[in-house]
Amino acid sequence: MAVQPPSPRLPPFLALRAFEAAARHQSFARAAEELCVTPAAIAAQVKSLEAWLGRPLFERRSQGLHLLPQAAEALPPLAIALDQLGQAVQGLRSRAGAARLHIAALPALAQLWIAPLLPALRRELPALELSLSALEAPPNFNREAYDLALFYAPRLPTRGCQRLVLARDALLPVCSPALLGPGGAAPALAEAVLLHDSVWAQDWARWLKAAGRGDVAAHAGPRFSLYSVALQAALAGQGVLMGRERLVAPLLAEGRLVAPWPQRLPLPESIDLLLPQPRAAHEPTLALVCALQRLGGAGSCEDGPPLPQ
Repeated sequence: MAVQPPSPRLPPFLALRAFEAAARHQSFARAAEELCVTPAAIAAQVKSLEAWLGRPLFERRSQGLHLLPQAAEALPPLAIALDQLGQAVQGLRSRAGAARLHIAALPALAQLWIAPLLPALRRELPALELSLSALEAPPNFNREAYDLALFYAPRLPTRGCQRLVLARDALLPVCSPALLGPGGAAPALAEAVLLHDSVWAQDWARWLKAAGRGDVAAHAGPRFSLYSVALQAALAGQGVLMGRERLVAPLLAEGRLVAPWPQRLPLPESIDLLLPQPRAAHEPTLALVCALQRLGGAGSCEDGPPLPQ
């Protein structure tokens, strides 16, 4: 009778993925951000891989991680293998005709622009199931099963993707109608509380410089880690927010916010749609792209006197 001993097991996939991210960033914390887990979880996965190997992969130093030579040699082929695995899964999704499409977007765009469009998108594309994820940075389409992404242009990688300008945007200060003076007069900016979003921390400085308002302290005022929270503070009458026109347009139309300062500063960065190459011939994804162009890109941000750039 033939003896068939059990084959040696490969290390867990999660441990390999955690090691590759930690080695690429040389940081458990940054690897955790990428993989949406805790640094402790990354450290535990790396430790399990080191136990499987019977030797360390990193030298832990007080100033951070140092990748050991044998681990550094293994990193490039492992990264290629993970990319190829991700691409194979994307190909399998395409051939299987999956009806669920995954959209990634910057949190402010996801919350304030794309989420309100979802009912209309579902009416236009009833056969598709749409999901929306808020990400601080564009996904790695070689690894993550997103069908498209929406970000402001400077943050977009272009390798392996098609890049489509979806909409232009502009800066203009907005506030609650409660802050207006008699007859709807604009409050004095030099005396107002300026509300800032941490991601777009330079927006006030950009607008004030273009408007020639050197009398206003550009960086004074509270900061918020989410644009939507800064927007809620503006709605509550807590100060004046530097609005991104595409994001505040519905609230302006409803009268919940006003823009008593007519000067607008067109943004050099556009809202761009990032389409991974494997999805460029995928009919459901292309139908979603066309619907976003019609619904999200419709209209214009060209009304009102722009400021010189």
